[in-house]
Amino acid sequence: MNSPQALPETEQFVAWLRAVAPYIHRFRGATFVVAFPGELVLAGRLNALVQDLSLLHAMGMRIVVVFGSRPQINEQLRLRGGEARYADGLRITDPLALECAKEASGELRLDIEAAFSQGLPNTPMADAAIRVVSGNLVSSRPVGIVDGIDFMHTGLPRKVDAQTIRFALDSGAIVLISNLGFSPTGEAFNLAMEDVAAVTAIKLDADKLIFVTETPGVADASGRVLNEISEADAKRLLADPALPADSAFYLKHALRACEGGVARAHIIPFELDGSLLLELFQHEGVGSMVVEETLEELREAGLDDVGGLLSLIRPLEDDGTLVRRERALIEREAGNFSVIEHDGVIFGCAALYPYPDDAIGEMACLAVNPLVQGRGDGERLLKRIEQRARAAGLKRLFVLTTRTTHWFLRRGFVLADVETLPAERKNFYNFQRKSQVLIKRL
Repeated sequence: MNSPQALPETEQFVAWLRAVAPYIHRFRGATFVVAFPGELVLAGRLNALVQDLSLLHAMGMRIVVVFGSRPQINEQLRLRGGEARYADGLRITDPLALECAKEASGELRLDIEAAFSQGLPNTPMADAAIRVVSGNLVSSRPVGIVDGIDFMHTGLPRKVDAQTIRFALDSGAIVLISNLGFSPTGEAFNLAMEDVAAVTAIKLDADKLIFVTETPGVADASGRVLNEISEADAKRLLADPALPADSAFYLKHALRACEGGVARAHIIPFELDGSLLLELFQHEGVGSMVVEETLEELREAGLDDVGGLLSLIRPLEDDGTLVRRERALIEREAGNFSVIEHDGVIFGCAALYPYPDDAIGEMACLAVNPLVQGRGDGERLLKRIEQRARAAGLKRLFVLTTRTTHWFLRRGFVLADVETLPAERKNFYNFQRKSQVLIKRL
């Protein structure tokens, strides 16, 4: 099948919209806690993020926004002749720093509310009419004195008013939470944005916690960003002193959220325009995602997968790559298929049809979503079919193809004649289609 880039513009748009539809269905009604540092605002990325959040809100997703203000506080301190002090990744908030935190948080809150209030024609915010609710939704307690260091007005979240937040979300509003918390005695405390976001996501039992950060994600030793990180791998990475401090700080809080029951926690870069949308609506996203277990599964299909199989193979049938199969046939033969599923969406499939009397099997209907082609899914499916064939006592595997001959030749298949096919399969060979026969010994 042609890649989306090779299609005419209108067809490319339709193909893209159909590709993201499963995610839109799955995310409607889901609760996302989206957190970002003050660096995002300083980099001029606020309006773009607000537009993307507004789009998610229009799709029916429930949005809670948590913001930080570190560089803004530091700038206020500089203007007032103060000094920014940190210990163990936390700000030491003296009385002057607290006043700066209040001023920075108030200004940012107004800027964010103003951004959500945009509604000019011919802009992504046209007719949005989004309401933002904020307030004293997080109560806190002081960090206190740790290892001889008095953190003064630096605090930790003590309680999140989940009931009020859910009420606001149910009414269709976006909830905005700052990095300030309040104690029962009326004191204000400066909190870490990451801490507030993780605790809020846990208390809301959110579907996702998303950090839109100054880091590209969590990278391995070679510098490659890790798209998917299990809880076990996250703990291993955090134990490595070579992990950059910023990545470690975000990863620690992402892991905390997942351990607290949040299904997914993401760390994505704000420098990439639209990174929030790309992370949510693309197969592999653009950052790092922490999950309890790996989301991708290679397994045998069942009746519940028929719809996904049809949506995957129909475009290949339409362009003649695959022979058309009716839904009833797919339902009867669902057990012959192996599928690659990622986060509930089928991205690849292949079927095995055994001919035990001849100790040979046919691999048929190999299909991989064009959005993820070139990442090895086809080879993984081939290996799975080979494993199933060996387990069934088959000695050879054959395929019939009109367009992918070279792909199979590179993987150990050799060209053969129609006469080498099992008699039962030869009777159904379509001489008009002129498919090439390729066989591989197992």
